[in-house]
Amino acid sequence: MNRLQAIRPFGQRIWLDNLSRDLLHSGELSRWINEDGIAGVTSNPAIFHKAIRDDARYATALLALKALPDLDAEQRYEQLVIPDIQAACDLLLDQYRASGGDDGYVSLEVSPELAHDEAGTLNAARRLWQEIDRPNAMIKVPATAAGVAALATLIHEGINVNITLLFSLAQVEATWAAHEAGLRARLADGLPVGQVRSVASFFLSRIDSLLDGQLPEALRGKTAVALARDVYARWQARLDSPAWQALSQAGAQPQWLLWASTGTKNPAYSDVLYVESLIGPRTVNTVPDATLLAFRDHGQAADTLSDPADSQAVLAGVAAAGVDVSAVGEQLQRDGLKLFDEAFAALLALTA
Repeated sequence: MNRLQAIRPFGQRIWLDNLSRDLLHSGELSRWINEDGIAGVTSNPAIFHKAIRDDARYATALLALKALPDLDAEQRYEQLVIPDIQAACDLLLDQYRASGGDDGYVSLEVSPELAHDEAGTLNAARRLWQEIDRPNAMIKVPATAAGVAALATLIHEGINVNITLLFSLAQVEATWAAHEAGLRARLADGLPVGQVRSVASFFLSRIDSLLDGQLPEALRGKTAVALARDVYARWQARLDSPAWQALSQAGAQPQWLLWASTGTKNPAYSDVLYVESLIGPRTVNTVPDATLLAFRDHGQAADTLSDPADSQAVLAGVAAAGVDVSAVGEQLQRDGLKLFDEAFAALLALTA
């Protein structure tokens, strides 16, 4: 069996953290879907900046859009990439339908400039959802206070959401509460809850990159996985709560955890560290191209999320070293927003 396909029996879906016209038109994305079991696609401003800058297939369309005087740089960007999102959604639509809505999603992010603007996030998310016009689209929203508040409203309105830039348990718990609040609001309005979905994107490699220099050697390269396993254990416990059981009995689906930033940044670590260490039921791992190819070549699939005991020892050691993982999560989210802001500004410079 294909090594990537071998992950699926353990209940995890592999998504691709990349999208471009080249991947679509060359047939590469279609091959990865059919041969490797790719079950979704994520994008972000950095991914589309690279695609528009490097992929000549965008050049003619961009020139035509620049000839339209009523469009600003952001509108040109959206008109360039929404057809790519739609095409990827169409490639994955059979998976979406066959899985009853568990698989087949494609994410497009709202402008990072709206990260602290709840009303602006809601307006942008609604507009993108309508323009993409696919049931298996997901609108990507950063997990700031404004973004988490918007998440509850968007779920209430039946819009699928990928809530992103999560680095700590406290941040993830806020997204769980917002997801459930949106579902309860739908039920209160007599609306069905079975088809609206969200995922919580928990970032990994950036945690270890920041903390390794502050930790003894025995703990380096272990904090991100330990945090993720702890989050997963808390998520499983939450699904057993009476509050969630009431939603589940009404047909609601939980917010799945999605492991993001899974390309290993430290060359001393395994290039499949953040895949092999976090395989378990009802999770997603979104991988960049290089990680996908590495796992296909030498990755080992096994259930590695069931027992968080070793994770508690790692987290205890991290705390003993004087690291406040909640504060680290806030710092990393700020840093992530800054990186997305910079990528978005560079992207708009291309389309201006």
